[in-house]
This record gives sequence, C-alpha cells and structure tokens, in this order.
Amino acid sequence: MKLASYLVSGKASYGILTPDGIIDLGSKLGHQYPDLKSLIGAQDGLTQAKTFAHSPCDLQEDQIVYLPTIPNPNKILCVGMNYAEKRVEFNETTPAPTIFVRFPDSQTGNKTVIVKPTISDELDYEGELAVIMGKSGFHIKKEDALQYVAGYSCYMDGSIRDWQFTWFTAGKNWPNTGGFGPCLTTTDDIPDPKVLTVSTYLNGQQMQHDTVNNLVYSVPELIAYISSFTRLSPGDVILTGSPGGVGKKRVPPVFMHPGDKIEVEIPKIGRLINTVVSE
Repeated sequence: MKLASYLVSGKASYGILTPDGIIDLGSKLGHQYPDLKSLIGAQDGLTQAKTFAHSPCDLQEDQIVYLPTIPNPNKILCVGMNYAEKRVEFNETTPAPTIFVRFPDSQTGNKTVIVKPTISDELDYEGELAVIMGKSGFHIKKEDALQYVAGYSCYMDGSIRDWQFTWFTAGKNWPNTGGFGPCLTTTDDIPDPKVLTVSTYLNGQQMQHDTVNNLVYSVPELIAYISSFTRLSPGDVILTGSPGGVGKKRVPPVFMHPGDKIEVEIPKIGRLINTVVSE
C-alpha cells in the first residue's frame, strides 16, 4: 500500500495512491487520525486504511499538491557516508555511523520546487532511502528493528556544500531543500529493504545508483544504533545515506541550478520529482 500526504483545495489530507487515482483517507478516517503520522502510529491504523484499499478513487493527482510524505515528523535523523563509494569520495574513516539532523520545516513534497539559496552556488543532490518509523522504541534490538518500521520513501537530501563547514547541519536545513515522497510504501510490500536500489537523475542523466544491500550500516543496524541514544517515535524519519556520485566530488563539480530537474527513484516506492528554482 502506498500512502501520501497532500493538500486538496488548500486543506491537508492523506490517502492511498493507486494506478487509477487517490483514495482520500482524510475524508474517511480524519476524525480518528488527523494526519498520516497519527494513522501509522495507531495500533490498528494501517489495518483500517487497508479496508479502503479497493474503494473507488476520490481524487486524481492533478487535484492535489503533494506534501512531504510525513510533513510533521518529531525527528529527521540523517546518516552520512553510509555507502562504501561515498566514503571513498570523502575520505571518511569514522568507525560508527555519522548522524546529523534535518529540520521538518526544510522539507518539500513530490512535484514541488527545491529552492537554491541566492547566497550559494553549491546546491548538491543526494538521493536516499527514507525509513519511516511506525512504533515507538528505545534500545531496539537489531533483530527486532524492522518490526518498528511503518514503511519506506524516497528522499532528495539537498546539500548546500559551502555551508557545511566542519559539520553538516548548516548545509542541510535551508528551506525547501529536502524533497520527500512521493509516498510511504508499507512494509507488507517491502518486507526487506535490502532488495531496493536508489537512483538519482539530474535532467534525465543518472548521477547515482547503488543497492541498499551495500549500506555500510544496514537499516536494522541504524535503528538499533540511533535508538540507543534517543527514543524513536511513529513518523520519525531516518535517512539512510546517499550513494557515491554526488556533484561535489565530480570533476568538474556538478551542482544544481534554477531550471534543473532532480529525480530520485526507488523500485516499489516510485519516483520523487522536483524542479529547482532560485530563492
């Protein structure tokens, strides 16, 4: 099941994406679950959602404006340097996962704009698999970790490279630089994320491609590590890292500019599409 958050007639809602259109769950379950985060965090929220999976569609895509898959996560925890090729590009040798944060208000949805700050010409692309938590947990064991996941999505973790300085936070939190979507695909459709691949396309040219099986720290290992120091909650997002091939390390460097089209594709989830505009 593919679940998305969006605006319809200016009002926030969420629903099931199907090949024929959108089943609007907000109009059916919104009195119980006001948003997608509350739906996936409820004990039987996803079960209730599935009862509508074969209902007639209420909306077509041209009637909505996508929001970030989870517009209001409590936490967005980002993992840096988590593919071997990327670690080589950046000469990374740290023995534990590199963790930093992205703020929820830096996100944007599918088929919306990524905003390049006027102060920088180093807006870089980073396609990633996003893990969306479905249950609360602290000190989660690696062997139990996937039971806490609601589903997966695509993320374009845009980086303002010349503002990363000695750490990542300043370069990761500019408004409308984190593309998130188009949907959350639930774990019954993706029981093991290792089978997935992540591809990034800039103006139609593939710039990144790798398999999630090549993560240095796997999804269960990341959940176990992160939950060792912070309690994870439903709707929290873990960005698992970007493959090699980022623009900063190409010769010559390749950065994004107004008019560019950036896409992140993950099988079983879909293709996240954004266009770049100037601030």
